[in-house]
Amino acid sequence: MTDPAVCPLEVRRPVMMHAWEQLTFLHWSYPVEHVQRLLPPGLEVEQRDGRAWVGLVPFAMRVWLPGTRSVPWVSQFWETNVRTYARDVTGRSGVWFCSLDASRLPVVAVARASYRLPYFWSRMRLTRQADVLRYECRRRWPDGGPTSRVEVAVGSPFDAADLTELDHFLTARWTLFSAHGVAARPRLRYANAEHPRWPLRRAEVLLCDDELLLAAGLPAPEGEPLAHYSEGVTVRIGPPRRVG
Repeated sequence: MTDPAVCPLEVRRPVMMHAWEQLTFLHWSYPVEHVQRLLPPGLEVEQRDGRAWVGLVPFAMRVWLPGTRSVPWVSQFWETNVRTYARDVTGRSGVWFCSLDASRLPVVAVARASYRLPYFWSRMRLTRQADVLRYECRRRWPDGGPTSRVEVAVGSPFDAADLTELDHFLTARWTLFSAHGVAARPRLRYANAEHPRWPLRRAEVLLCDDELLLAAGLPAPEGEPLAHYSEGVTVRIGPPRRVG
């Protein structure tokens, strides 16, 4: 059997390199119909035990071109995304981003134009004291208003045997989807993201005061989120390609 935590694909010629660091996964389950209506034609919610899953994922980001180094300020910033999981008509599994908030306006502009991702420019901050991390976000453009505050206490590492199929379903993802064009008949695209297995740790949610899920068109989540934390991975991002 293949290890679900190991990337099954290879990005031989990445167009970008990323480092996703000090990252927290918070996930809630939703009725499938609440999430399916947010997806474009051609994508279907990927279910787990008859439910859809939505993640709120804040982290620190570094971006650079292959063969170069990241440049402070321009390529180092904070990000928070709201995401769910879907399959396309070919059966390919991947991440659908309901929104992505980033603290660098040039990054937002480039990502919107190139990968057609729903990025927003936000005022953000990540602070850490020992094993307690606090993420703060306030959207500025193009539709200012929503805020998000998350505070987590990082716990012990997961052993491989401790991780369940659901843990892998929510974290071990190697493809992202995007869409552009006419809403009724969008052109779907995907890009692959190759990285090592996540070094996952347990996390205790101390605070979650979030408006980004509501702004994405979701009902308020019910119950406590399922939480994971990782110090991060380095990622090879492939070029966008058309689905089909």
